[in-house]
Amino acid sequence: MTWRLGVDIGGTFTDFALLDQAGQKLAIHKQLTTPLDPSAAVVDGINEILKKNNVPIADVSVIAHGTTLVTNAVIERKGVLTGMLVTSGFEDILDTGMEQRYELFDLRITYPEPIVPRNLRKGVFERIHFNGDIEIAIDMEQVLGATKELVETHNIKALAVCFLHSYVNPSHETSVVEFLKNEFPNLYVSASSEVYPNMREFERWTTTAINAYTRPMTDHYLQKLENNLNNLGFEGQLYIMTSSGGMLSPTTARRFPVRLLESGPAAGMLMSAVQGKAMELPNILSFDLGGTTAKGALVRDYKPLKSEQMEVDRVNEARKGSGFPLRIPVLDMIEIGSGGGSIAGIDERGLLKVGPRSAGANPGPACYSKNGENAALTDANLMLGYLDPNFFLGGEMKLDKRASEVAIEKNVGLPLNLSTLRTSWGIHDSASEDIARAFRIHAAERGFDYRNATMVAFGGSGPLHAMGVAEKLKIPRVVFPIGAGVYSALGLLASPLSFELSRSRRVIVDDIDVGMFSSLFESLADETTKSLKEAGVLDEEIRISRQIEARYFGQTHEIEVFFPEEESLENIFSGLRKLFEERYSEVYSFAVIDAPIEIINWKVIASGPEPDFKMGYIIDSEKSTKVEMAIKGSREVYFEKGGFQATTIYDRYLLAEGMEIVGPALIEERESTCLITVGAKAFIDPALNIIAELGD
Repeated sequence: MTWRLGVDIGGTFTDFALLDQAGQKLAIHKQLTTPLDPSAAVVDGINEILKKNNVPIADVSVIAHGTTLVTNAVIERKGVLTGMLVTSGFEDILDTGMEQRYELFDLRITYPEPIVPRNLRKGVFERIHFNGDIEIAIDMEQVLGATKELVETHNIKALAVCFLHSYVNPSHETSVVEFLKNEFPNLYVSASSEVYPNMREFERWTTTAINAYTRPMTDHYLQKLENNLNNLGFEGQLYIMTSSGGMLSPTTARRFPVRLLESGPAAGMLMSAVQGKAMELPNILSFDLGGTTAKGALVRDYKPLKSEQMEVDRVNEARKGSGFPLRIPVLDMIEIGSGGGSIAGIDERGLLKVGPRSAGANPGPACYSKNGENAALTDANLMLGYLDPNFFLGGEMKLDKRASEVAIEKNVGLPLNLSTLRTSWGIHDSASEDIARAFRIHAAERGFDYRNATMVAFGGSGPLHAMGVAEKLKIPRVVFPIGAGVYSALGLLASPLSFELSRSRRVIVDDIDVGMFSSLFESLADETTKSLKEAGVLDEEIRISRQIEARYFGQTHEIEVFFPEEESLENIFSGLRKLFEERYSEVYSFAVIDAPIEIINWKVIASGPEPDFKMGYIIDSEKSTKVEMAIKGSREVYFEKGGFQATTIYDRYLLAEGMEIVGPALIEERESTCLITVGAKAFIDPALNIIAELGD
């Protein structure tokens, strides 16, 4: 029997999901992340889950890996010293930014410090016009001198090459990269025309700078991981998850680490869409609450919403524009600084605040007994009775309730003059309200009516807060999927190999013929399929989809126009105006403008075969025949209305199809705990998912 293994590194825990090739048997595991060397937790966890299930490493055909390593490196500034070569006269682009204020009336706003400091940006004489014509040829002697100064004087380890119009003609950047490979073979060089060949130089240069900044670290990590897996005897394929919901080979991931920024969370969001298809629920609000952050995404008509842009390292978490704007394909997610390790404290107004600072895995919340002194969300949930101190991680990790009480009282309760109980509830409810508020804004901005949708809740802490968030949002139904505690790791096994690339080339549709139209897509198809072939995908297995970003001539913003995969480019070109106007009507409700159509960006997505992923898997355990047999006992649990109430505790692994549970109730599994609130009802479906309906 062959197996596939998903491994997701989070800020607090590393999750594992082991699924047999037939898609029938699932084994899961969770353990603390090792921040100083994340690969240590990966290797230890792989050994542990394989040992527990008597699976030899030789029987594992695929390891699919997601990681927050790149995100954390940017936020914590743990990349390498990076330099930049730019077109002379444009050295200050990273400082001027987009010249927009994310808070109009606050004179004290700040922005994150540029990844590449001003003294490490060197201008070189070169000039390519917007149409691709070369005005000033590049001087390689100047390139050599500037790079030599950066390497020998400043000791940079990586270099971003960013020229003004390289997206339309990359020849100068390409020649510099090839030249520097020979002159400085140990220098990691990233070219903007390869990382993000689009207009708008600030986003392009920021994206390229972060790619260069994280390349050495990503390369070393993947090399170490591959060596460790080889030492274990692993002979299968290693794949790396991207932010867009696709998989890459380690070779491609090394070149484009910026595409791994939302690596792990994207897998969970993709899995929610898979869950929706299996349950015939077209509209999903995907909710992931882990140890460090909460993340959400929207699924409309069975498809997760996607975007070409994201922000990282926001100075003001709630304000768009306060971080680094990046242009990469990504599942459209909202991130909230509320996780199990989120630290509770007092803000500048003297009010309770939860997050965004996190205690992480080390020292973690006070109850972890690792010398953590701050009160975290997990400490509050422990004090409210939601967590069993003797059954955390299935009893492998004991929680110290007294330490939680001391931390909450000292850091939050006494300054607010509140009892420890009320403070704990305040921490719990504040986190839920922060999450609900973020979802409201995210959904409103995308025209998504979540009141008739279904929430899919997962992550180590998601099932504890899901019902409370759903009640605030008036979402009628919450699904707690099987394996919810390691859902992102499971989602890694449902993700296909995929690589996408877009390139800016402004043209008026009436000014081109079908030959030029097709040729612009062909070059992109060649580049994207190359990445899949590196992962071992055969030519006949590669599926190509195409789209454009276009607008009426004279407009500022463009819209995405998707092409039917089965249509030839000749037929698409002949009906392009109709396709554009249909899409324009979807977005703006009308399309009666008598103006030329201008194409801005051309995009190709190359995908490998869909993984053989089947729903209906079970976690191996004995199933009870009556719901009473699944009862573990009861304990006092706090609810805002009614205070402490005797609450029945169920063993999730003993639940069987058709069982019904009336709230209040707690359903415990090794990796997470589901809270069914007062008045709500839940039942177990044929796939052993818990489906909770909110009470009146």
